[in-house]
Amino acid sequence: MEKADILIYGCTILPMNEKCLIQDGALATKNRRIIFVGKRASANKIKAEIEINAKKKIAMPGLINCHTHVPMTLFRGIAEDQPLGTWLKETIWPLEAKLKSEDVYVGALLGCLEMIKNGTTCFADMYFHEDMVAKAVEKSGLRGVLAEGIIEAGNKARGEKMLNESINLAKKFRGYANGRVTTLLGPHAAYSCSPELLTKIKNKSLELNVGVHIHLAESKEMFRKFEKRYRPTEVEFLDKIDFFSVHVLAAHCISLSGEDMQILSKRGVNAVYVPVANMKLGVGAAKVKDLTDLGVNVGLGTDGPASNNTLDMFETMKIATLLQKLVYLNPKILPVHEVLRMATVNGAKALGLGKTIGSLEVGKKADIILIDPSKPHLKPLHNIYASVVYSAHGSDVDTVIVDGNIVMENRKVKTLDEQAVMERAEKTSLDLLAR
Repeated sequence: MEKADILIYGCTILPMNEKCLIQDGALATKNRRIIFVGKRASANKIKAEIEINAKKKIAMPGLINCHTHVPMTLFRGIAEDQPLGTWLKETIWPLEAKLKSEDVYVGALLGCLEMIKNGTTCFADMYFHEDMVAKAVEKSGLRGVLAEGIIEAGNKARGEKMLNESINLAKKFRGYANGRVTTLLGPHAAYSCSPELLTKIKNKSLELNVGVHIHLAESKEMFRKFEKRYRPTEVEFLDKIDFFSVHVLAAHCISLSGEDMQILSKRGVNAVYVPVANMKLGVGAAKVKDLTDLGVNVGLGTDGPASNNTLDMFETMKIATLLQKLVYLNPKILPVHEVLRMATVNGAKALGLGKTIGSLEVGKKADIILIDPSKPHLKPLHNIYASVVYSAHGSDVDTVIVDGNIVMENRKVKTLDEQAVMERAEKTSLDLLAR
C-alpha cells in the first residue's frame, strides 16, 4: 500500500500538459510533490493522511499571475478613469512616496488573501519594500517570484541605491519561505532607467543567475517619447545593449513593431499579456497572435489592483480571449485551451519555473486548485475548458493547495485571519490617504 500526504479523488482533472482531461480522476501528493495523476480506479492502493472527496469538482493547476504590484491593493478605487501619465504622476507616485514598509506588508497580505480566494497559487511581483511582500508570501502560503523595483528617472544616485536594494533582495530572499520565493531584478522600464544602469542590471543578473522583470512597450505615448529620445524603439535599444541575454519577463508588450516582435522571439523574451489594466488605462492591447505565431512565450497578468481593480485571474482569462477576438475581428483567435495554458504552463515557463509548476504531473510541485461547478452559471457542463474560462469566477474555487499544503478548503483560508487582514488593510489605506 503506497502512502501519500494528500489524496484527492473523484474529480475531473485538467492536467494542462499534453494529456487530455481525466474523468473520475485522482491526485496524490507526498513531500510537497505530486506522486500520482490518473484514473481513480488506478489509485486504490494509495492511502493518505488527508483524503479529499472531490466528486463533481474540477482539479487543475493553480493559476499563475505573471505581472502585478500586489501591495497596491491599498490604492484600489482611488485613481479612476485617468490616462496613464496622469494616473501615475498625480495620484499613484505621490501616494507611493508616503508608503512605509509596514503599509506594503499590510497591502501584500490583503493581495495574497485575495489571490488565495481566487485560485492563484503563484505570482510575479515588482514593487518597493519587496522584503515585506516576501514575508506576506511566507505567512499566506503562496508562491512568489519577487523583484525590488528600480527607478532612476534622471537621478543617478537613486538608481544606484535602488539597484543595490534589488540585488540585496535577490540574494537574501532567493529560496525563502521553504523555497516558495524566487527572485528577479526589477528595472521599472527602459524609459525610467539609463542605458548605463540597465547595462549594470544586465551584468548583475548574469552574475547572480537571476532574471529581470521589466515593463516593456506599455503605451504608444511612451513609445513615441522613447523613440524621439533614443531613435530606436525600446526593444531595439535593449537588444543593442544585449539586455535580452538574460531571462526577461516583459510586461505589457503593446507598442511593438514587426521587427520588435522578431527580436523578442529570437532572444527568448517572455511576454506578459495584461488585458484588463491595459483596457482600463486606454493604452491598447498586445497582439498576442502575432507574438505566439513567432514562437514568443506569453503568460497572463493582472497588473496591480490600482489599475485593474482585482487580482482575479479567472476574470483576466475571460477578458484576455475576448479582447484578442476584438483586436483581430476573429472569434477563432485565442481559444479557451490556449488561454488556460497562458495562465498555467506558459506562466510557469515565463517565471523560470516550467520544470516545477504549471501542470499536474508526477514530480512537479503540488500546486492544485479545485473548482466547484455546482452553480447555476456553470450548468450544464458541456465543455469544461470553456466553462472554466468563460463562465467560472474566482469565487468558484473551493480548495487551494500550494507546495503540498492546503491553504484553503471549502472556501475557508487556513493560513490567514481573513477578517483581520481586511480590517487592517482598510485602516492602513485610510491612514495613508490622510498623511
